[in-house]
Amino acid sequence: MAKVTLTIDQKTVEAEPGDPLLEVAKKAGVYIPHLCYMDDLPSYGGCRLCAVEIEGVRGLPLACTTQVTDGMVVRTDTAPVRELQRGVMETILSEHPDRCLTCHRKIHCLPNWICLRDDVVTDRCVTCAKNQWCELQQVSEFLGMEGTGRFYEEGRSWYGAREEIPLERENPFIERDYNKCILCARCVRVCDEVRGVGAISVTYKGDKARIDTPFGIPLHETNCELCGACVDVCPTASLMDKTTKWAGLPDKLVSTICPYCGTGCQLLLHVKGERIVRVSADAEGAVNKGQACVKGRYGLDFVHHPERLTTPLIRDNGAFREASWDEALDLVASRLGDYRGEEFAAIASSKCTNEDCYILQKFARVVMGSNNVDHCARL
Repeated sequence: MAKVTLTIDQKTVEAEPGDPLLEVAKKAGVYIPHLCYMDDLPSYGGCRLCAVEIEGVRGLPLACTTQVTDGMVVRTDTAPVRELQRGVMETILSEHPDRCLTCHRKIHCLPNWICLRDDVVTDRCVTCAKNQWCELQQVSEFLGMEGTGRFYEEGRSWYGAREEIPLERENPFIERDYNKCILCARCVRVCDEVRGVGAISVTYKGDKARIDTPFGIPLHETNCELCGACVDVCPTASLMDKTTKWAGLPDKLVSTICPYCGTGCQLLLHVKGERIVRVSADAEGAVNKGQACVKGRYGLDFVHHPERLTTPLIRDNGAFREASWDEALDLVASRLGDYRGEEFAAIASSKCTNEDCYILQKFARVVMGSNNVDHCARL
C-alpha cells in the first residue's frame, strides 16, 4: 500500500496509512507529551496528554488514537493545545506529590537539598529515587508546569486530603509505592497484554481507583512472574527495583546477551563506574523484544558478589589454596589426559558468558571426544 504524506508542525512526513499519529510524530522527531502510550500496543487514550490540532477536524483529538491520512495537517504547539495539556497535567499532579514539579524555584535546587519554601514537605523530586529519569518529571518540564500549582495552605482548590497507601516492601525484587501512581495503567497493560499474566489490574472506580492485585494480596503471592516488565514501563517511582532503587543514574548503558539459557535475550546493563547497578530488558532485542525472565532481570547480582572467586583454587590435603592461572591450567591439563570419551563430562555454569559455554562444549566434543555436556540452567 502506498505511503501517505502529511505535515506535522510544517514538517513534511511520510508514513504508512493507519499508523498512530503519535508514533509517526515520534519517528519524525516531533515530541508530543504522553504518559500512557506504549509502543507496539493498541492505543489506550488514558492520560489525554497527546492532544493536537488537525486542520479540518473539530476539537483537539488525541495523537495516540488518531490514524494518519494523506494530506493531514497537524499542529502540536499552539496555545489551545498547550492550555489543554497543562490542564490535564494539573489534574494528574493533584494525585501525585508535586511540590518540585510545580515549584518555580527548583532550578536553584541541588540533589537532596532541603526545601526552604515549604517546611512540611518531605516527598519531593530531589528526595525521589527516580529523580532525573522520571517521565512525569520530563513532561512537567516540557509543559512548563512551574508556577501552575500552589504551595501548602495557599488555597489550592484541587489539593485535598489524600489517603496514604502503605508501601509494599515484602517482595524480594519489586517495591510498590502507589502514592506516586498516576493511573496510566501501563503496568496493567504490559502484565496482561504482553506477558499474559494479569497479576495486577485497575481496581475500584472514580477517585477511589487504584492499581492493585486481586483481593489486595501481596504481589509475590499472586501469579506474578517477577519479570520486572511493570517496573520498566512505569513512568514514575510507583514501581521500582527493590535492590537498586537508590543506585541513581548510570554512566552508560551496555547491551549484552543474558547468560542464563540459550534463548539469547538481549539485556541492558546500567553501568555506574565499574559496577552494574541495574539490569533491564533491551527493547531492541530481536529475540525478547524488551522482555526478560526473573533470572535475566534480577539474577545478575552475582557479578559483584563478595564471595565470587577471582583466583583459581587447588585442593591440597583436603583444603583449598589460591594458585596462579598457569599452575591451575597445568594441573587440569595433566589430569584430563587420563579421561576420554564416555569417561568425561562437562557441566557449564550460567554464571559464565555464552561464549565461554560454547567453547566448553566444543572442547568436550572435539578434544575429549564426549557428548556428555550439560548446563546448570537448561530450560
